[in-house]
Amino acid sequence: MEQTTNTNLISSYPSIQEMVVPGQGLRTPPRSPFFMDVTLRDGNQALRKPWNLQEKEIIFKQLLKLGVQGIEVGFASASHQDFEACSHLASLAPENVAISSLSRAVEKEIDLSWEAIRKAPRPRIHIVYPISDFTIRNVLGLTEKQVKENIIRSVSYARKLAGNFGEVQFSGEHFGDSLENMEFTIEAFQAALDAGADVVNLPNTVERYRPYLFVAMVRKVAESLPQGTNISVHTHNDLGMATATTVESFFAGAVQLETALNGLGERAGNTNTYEVAIALHNCGVKVDLNLQAIYETSRIVSRMSQVPIHEKAPLIGEDVVAHRSGIHQDGVSKTKDMKKGAYRAFDADLIGRPEGDRIAFTSQSGKSAVYEILTQSGISISKEEASKLQPILKALSEQSGGGELAIEEIQDELEKMRLLPNPE
Repeated sequence: MEQTTNTNLISSYPSIQEMVVPGQGLRTPPRSPFFMDVTLRDGNQALRKPWNLQEKEIIFKQLLKLGVQGIEVGFASASHQDFEACSHLASLAPENVAISSLSRAVEKEIDLSWEAIRKAPRPRIHIVYPISDFTIRNVLGLTEKQVKENIIRSVSYARKLAGNFGEVQFSGEHFGDSLENMEFTIEAFQAALDAGADVVNLPNTVERYRPYLFVAMVRKVAESLPQGTNISVHTHNDLGMATATTVESFFAGAVQLETALNGLGERAGNTNTYEVAIALHNCGVKVDLNLQAIYETSRIVSRMSQVPIHEKAPLIGEDVVAHRSGIHQDGVSKTKDMKKGAYRAFDADLIGRPEGDRIAFTSQSGKSAVYEILTQSGISISKEEASKLQPILKALSEQSGGGELAIEEIQDELEKMRLLPNPE
């Protein structure tokens, strides 16, 4: 793969002084992110079995419960079924939620998008068209002049349809690959704005490079377009860095963040809504979502998509609240009642998770684990007893290959130890 760098584009990393206000903590933008959810479009199109209308309605209502500010309900021109779903969901939309349908830069498709969503209180036509040099030359086979003309024509057409009532968004597909023609890319976004676009979206259509490079590109666009331009980012997770890229893009000037529930989407998925929301929340950003609906939402989406949640998935995985190392367990035990836990990235109740820190005993565990496990089970035990029981439990665990012991096994060993004669 040919790699391109531009030393004029990649600015220096922000200093600590730029990110922290002395005596106050992290410096945060004076705005909240606008979450545009793409689960029903980008997430759905990647499923082995795409959702039917009834299933989409369940997801749609869960998105409303979560409190996202915008929902891309589908690709109205993709099929009759998708058109009907877009139209139905648009009719259910509350006044404060933007309802979007994706369209290529083709008038017939734009017509279908508008027809499907125009009855929503806040309809948005979303036009996508490639802008990277590689795609322009090798996929479209056009010149930059022709690309710009197509952008102007399609956005202008959408603007006339939407009038003053609806909104228009333009996405420069493969923006993440447009480092080679950044000057034209900025011209293309400006042309879209001049033609009537309300939002310009910067997609990392295929994640190839480090997050900071993409973020520097976002910053360059933000600095080049008129102040107050509504900039959006849409990042894919091909290399596992979509959350980091989206979070840092917000601090670089992006206002709208396109994300998906459970990180659903093409290939390795889209940016995960929950991860971005909690990361920004932890940075002091006011996130206008119902965060306590996250855990419930993740279970509904997993069940309906038939995509299992990995046990190590951040925030929602079964194992992310478990602590098995003795050192970690000691820290968890000593800070369990503090606002900031030694090994706790988030509070379980923040996302509506029923279980918080869970200490388990394996061959790697220490005496703190013994004490916490038994006391949390309602069994009275002194710390001296816990210290004596730990090597016994460790030996038992090692006999079975070092695996996790059940609470019943721990209780049995405690009872056996207490029956032993006191050596004194």
